This record gives sequence, C-alpha cells and structure tokens, in this order.
Amino acid sequence: MPATTLTERLFDDSDTAPIDPCSLFEEWFAAAQESEPNDPHAMALASVDADGLPDVRMVLLNQRDARGFCFFTNFDSDKGRELLAHPKAAFVMHWKTLRRQIRVRGPVEVVADKEADAYFATRARVSQIGAHASKQSRPLANRYTLLERVETLQKSFREDEPVNRPAYWSGFRVIPQVMEFWKDGANRLHDRVRFTRTLPDGPWSRQRLYP
Repeated sequence: MPATTLTERLFDDSDTAPIDPCSLFEEWFAAAQESEPNDPHAMALASVDADGLPDVRMVLLNQRDARGFCFFTNFDSDKGRELLAHPKAAFVMHWKTLRRQIRVRGPVEVVADKEADAYFATRARVSQIGAHASKQSRPLANRYTLLERVETLQKSFREDEPVNRPAYWSGFRVIPQVMEFWKDGANRLHDRVRFTRTLPDGPWSRQRLYP
C-alpha cells in the first residue's frame, strides 16, 4: 500500500521524491497538539554568549510560516542580547508522548515591528503589563518587588487604554538551514532524517542518519 502521509514517506527508503520539511513539521506539530498535555509549542532554544559558551532555555514557538520559526522576548534578556550579538540559533522540540523530536538550526533575524505589535496585541493584558514590569534576566531582590511593579503599572493604565508594546520587546525568527526529524525505535535503533539547504529559499536535500 502506498504511503499516505509525509511521515510514512519520510521513513520509506524507496520513496525518493522531494519532501518539504516545513510541511512535514506541520504534520508532526498537529499530532503533538493532539497528544501533548502541556505546551506542544515549547522548544529548547540555544544561543551563545560573548565567550562562545552555549546557553539554552525553554521558550514558546509563537508563530511560523515559510520564512521560519518565531518567538518573542525581551531584547535586554540574556537570550535577546546573545542573539542580537550572534544571530544564529538552534532549537529542539521534543514530544515525549509521540516519542519524536525535531531539531532546527539556522541564522536569526528580528521580526518586523508590525509583526511584533500584532502578536503583542494578542497577549493577555496582564501579560502585556508584565512585559513592561519585568527587567528580564536581571537580579530581583524578591518576588514581591516584581508583583509590586506589576500592580503599580496596572494602576497607571486606564482600563480602556491599550497597553503598547515596549520598544525592547520584540521577536526573533529562526530561518531554518537544517531540520532533523527523529522518531523513537525499538532497542535504540531510532529513525533520523536530516534536511539541509544553503540558501533561505533554496532547495532542500535529505539524508537518513545512523541513530
């Protein structure tokens, strides 16, 4: 019986027709949304600091399209400063219930202001105020200090007044150059397929890898 999904085609070594890894990502992500109890859009994002020391943290994949994968953050945070100085990143999304993961690597760009404004407008009002209140990654004496800043800012905005996006809060887009799809196999004989390209809009090549 011929393969009916991109996933079936991916692991069918006799199927050599091109597969778009971004479409494959959507297939896997849709399955994760059905299976994962919490945050199927969570990803571990890696960057490097001024000394080249890797840094990794969990963030949320907020938007994605043909250009790449976007998340939003305070640009004065550790990850913000690191990515502005060294605009390359990698991330992994691991879905334990599916026993699958996707790894992505590539250059990073700042999203357009209108994209950041549009996403910021979708956030809950308290989250919008929290973006103003948090001096992300900087020392905090105690939790009360943060909550007090939030309360003070809440009072400073009228209830009918929109909360504007802070200038230091925006988004990054990871432009995929490498995408690797991993599926758990018995006895640690996993399936791994890597897609690579040299240009952002260039063709993809794919290669099965030893687990």
